[in-house]
Amino acid sequence: MMDYYHYPYPLHPQQHPYPGYQYYYPINRQYPQVDVNVFTKSIKAYRLLMDQGSILLDRLGSGDFDVKLMTAAQQGNQTEVDRLIKTIGLKVPVKTKYTPTGVTFELTTQPDPSSYMSCCTLTVQLKWGK
Repeated sequence: MMDYYHYPYPLHPQQHPYPGYQYYYPINRQYPQVDVNVFTKSIKAYRLLMDQGSILLDRLGSGDFDVKLMTAAQQGNQTEVDRLIKTIGLKVPVKTKYTPTGVTFELTTQPDPSSYMSCCTLTVQLKWGK
């Protein structure tokens, strides 16, 4: 009968490839104090986007607005889709993209005068077809 070593570990521990190598310990780094001003502004701006998104959803689900919007989108009439969205009276810019199966609304904050970019974007994706 033949005996074999059935353990998943070697009989003898393997030698480290660099015997003189020592493990180093992490260097203690000094980090600057965090500045939450931009983050706080972003949070406030995002709350506005959420409020505007809620207004958008309320309007989309009322009256025959949804029929008008879907009809214009089905015809590929981006100008009419944009006009309908503007009639809602949102305080933030909205980009509307649509396909036969859904629509995406991208609400962005107004750019900060000290920066060329807006801080936040709220994307609302809704399914409207199969």
